Amino acid sequence: MTHWIGVAHRKHALIGRAQGFCAFSHGKEAAVRRLSPGDLFVYYAPREDFDGPAVQAFVALGQVAEGDPAPMAMPGTDFTPFARPARYEAVAELPVRPLLDELSFVRSPRHWGMAFRRALFEVSAEDFARIATPMRAGA
Repeated sequence: MTHWIGVAHRKHALIGRAQGFCAFSHGKEAAVRRLSPGDLFVYYAPREDFDGPAVQAFVALGQVAEGDPAPMAMPGTDFTPFARPARYEAVAELPVRPLLDELSFVRSPRHWGMAFRRALFEVSAEDFARIATPMRAGA
């Protein structure tokens, strides 16, 4: 099992959660093909949507389900990303700033935003637990 962080606008992450799928890297097929059934992922949302207010929080946590990547329409948008089926947990959103000193992939807390410039990246099980545990506890 691999642990991932996907970076997406909150609106898109929550549509994926509601529809039971996950999509990454602006809907690119190659991105979702990197994930396998059973992998865990968390969405980090820098903003609400393209022009919306800052969110800077982890907003959804899920597990990749069985099924091949396929185009999936996102209701309320004109966006049809390649996505995989996913099961989501009931979790609370978690602001990123209190965790910056604890996450090994954040090399410089002062320049923490650089860590989230990638649309999809693998993280250690320990870093994933540092995010997932308080999200689960807050639900």
